[in-house]
Amino acid sequence: MVRLSITVLTSPLLPTPAPAVRLRSRPLIRLRLRALAAGAASSLSPSARSLRLLEWGKVCDAVASFAGTAHGRDATKKQLWEVEDVSYEQSQRLLQETEVAVWLLDNAGGAMDFSGLDTIAIESAIHCVSGGAVIKGLEAVAVASLMLFVESLQVNIKAARKLDEGSHSRLTTLTETILEVVINKSLVKSIQDIVDDDGSVKDTASPELRRHRERVQLLESRLYQLMDKLMRNANNEDSLSEVCIVNGRCCIRTTGDKSSTFDGLLLSSGSDAGSMIEPIAAVPLNDELQESRALVAKAELDVLSKLTDKILLELDSIQSLLQETIKLDKVTARAKYSIAYDGTFPDLYLPNFENETVTSATGGSAKGTSSAQPPKKAWKLYMPNAYHPLLLQQHQENLDRAKRDVASATAEIRRRRIYGQDIAEDQLASDLSSMKLRVSQLEKDQPVPVDFMIAEETTVLVITGPNTGGKTISLKTVGLASLMAKIDFLIADYS
Repeated sequence: MVRLSITVLTSPLLPTPAPAVRLRSRPLIRLRLRALAAGAASSLSPSARSLRLLEWGKVCDAVASFAGTAHGRDATKKQLWEVEDVSYEQSQRLLQETEVAVWLLDNAGGAMDFSGLDTIAIESAIHCVSGGAVIKGLEAVAVASLMLFVESLQVNIKAARKLDEGSHSRLTTLTETILEVVINKSLVKSIQDIVDDDGSVKDTASPELRRHRERVQLLESRLYQLMDKLMRNANNEDSLSEVCIVNGRCCIRTTGDKSSTFDGLLLSSGSDAGSMIEPIAAVPLNDELQESRALVAKAELDVLSKLTDKILLELDSIQSLLQETIKLDKVTARAKYSIAYDGTFPDLYLPNFENETVTSATGGSAKGTSSAQPPKKAWKLYMPNAYHPLLLQQHQENLDRAKRDVASATAEIRRRRIYGQDIAEDQLASDLSSMKLRVSQLEKDQPVPVDFMIAEETTVLVITGPNTGGKTISLKTVGLASLMAKIDFLIADYS
């Protein structure tokens, strides 16, 4: 493999060195901390130090933020940090996946939104059911949401595939497994019939559950009527009383110097909180209420236990759905990041050149077929108008923030005009003008791109220029672009 050596030199036109200045010694603790930091950095491998120097972690975080699920974000970061172990063949496959994901976002965009899935709850449900425990209501809802999402995704992918007959072979690389999965609609219906959207078990889940819940409601109503009657009969102006619940038992809290006028059990007392009294007349009702609540809990457990048995039969399918969904979310995150920053598909080439012909990642000869490969000219590196991804991201975030400020100020001025609150309207109008000016300035002040075009026979490249002239940023742009191309998401390149 041909290696390229890059040397960075500063401009010879440097200012005259300043006279020496004697500095006070820093505290010993700072020296120790700096030594520890230097020791930790030196313990890293050369490749790890390179990734750290390039701030690859920030790029990984930025890409992962486009994933819709927690597991998708973790999987995206894990894959990006393993960029060193990616082979040329794997890069080819990853590039095809990203290309398919971009196509799906263009043709079935709404179906590729994974943010409504709770993969943590789904994983918890899988562990719970496989371990012999009873599934929780919210976990069952998450499982049903996954199955419904995959069913909707299958419909949208098939519909998008009909729009482009030639897309069938491309989609196979990414969607073949998930399209072959058969969704158990009866299981989804069982979950929906038993569990509500908030995870609570429905009254209609079983006759026993409905009967016990109705009994609980009746007892609670009787208790509140009894408490209201006792408090009205007391009618003590020197004390205040209210109904409260202590350990699931209905009681009366009284505050004041005089004792209560009804018999009861003192559950607790204090100078600030008052006295918690359970009236003697309420004890039987409270006991019966506790028993009815226990019967409700048992009926809910029985219903969820039967539902767990049904989910257990489909556990392998649910695990497969979760894995494929996380994979799709991971690939879609790369595609969404690429689209958000107007990226360009990279052309990857094997390092061995023969007869001015190289093999590209898309298959076949790249000679005369790519914009990155001029006729009869083999480039070692061809990157016109390449942007540093972190600078581009920072600029886009600042621009989005400025636009949101303009929208908020405009809405506030409109609101004040509607309600006649024009006291500070002049100041707001002035602020709005400055906000709009900032948006206009940010739209003009785009990050400066860099052009890299290095011929095949070049083995040494010397970069020279003044301090803060962009040498380091240029090198980091090349380094990050090579990593991004290797892991295969689109490069910020406006060529």
